[in-house]
Amino acid sequence: MTSRKQVTPEPLASVQWHTRLGLVVPSWNTVMEYEFQRLLPQGTSLHVSRIAHTGDTEPALLHMLGELEPAAALLAHARIDAICFGCTGSGFVQPDVRQDARVAEAASRSLGLPVITTSDAVSAALEYLGARRIAVASPYEPWLNEHLRRYLEGRGFTLTSIAGFGTQEHAKCSPEETLALALGVVRPDTEAIFVSCANLRTLEIIEPLERTTGLPVVTSTQASLWRLLSRLGRPGPGGPGRLLASMR
Repeated sequence: MTSRKQVTPEPLASVQWHTRLGLVVPSWNTVMEYEFQRLLPQGTSLHVSRIAHTGDTEPALLHMLGELEPAAALLAHARIDAICFGCTGSGFVQPDVRQDARVAEAASRSLGLPVITTSDAVSAALEYLGARRIAVASPYEPWLNEHLRRYLEGRGFTLTSIAGFGTQEHAKCSPEETLALALGVVRPDTEAIFVSCANLRTLEIIEPLERTTGLPVVTSTQASLWRLLSRLGRPGPGGPGRLLASMR
């Protein structure tokens, strides 16, 4: 009888899975998940829920914030560590510039885990960078840019300029077009550049925009991840841009 040789298995190369991040996005958003996945530190996973949204009108954007807690509650079933509401517009159209932060705080108390909004994360990121005079680029139509201006001014910032593509087809704007728009809003007294919208591709432009202008750049997606990881005390991916590089 031939005896079988005992085989010792090789040790598995495994990575510790230590963090689960939750993301709530408008149903039409196709960019934020993609960019988040490219930024996630090792050992971090992303889990997503959606809120019905197919067009930027003021009533629709106002309505979405009220749907945050039910959507976040579903994500909490998966033992998520922290959740972001990834819609900049729904936060900044609210009549009260602190409303988005208050809704997130209420959801956080209810669910027992950190809940943030993108609009509030952007404000926190700009404050963290010590910038008060902000140039803003966005894909938005003029009426929505005016809401964004009011929100940022209500949060204590001064807008040195603001410009948008005037479209609701945010995801179709190319990084090359967005870089050109962002370069065009910079003024001599600008202290930071904010590129708004979580459904706008921005990862490719952060580093070249910072190199060209010498200014820190904040984007909706980048600021959201920074805020989530900061709330959890987790290190960041090291870039792109000064904001994420500061988390090493």
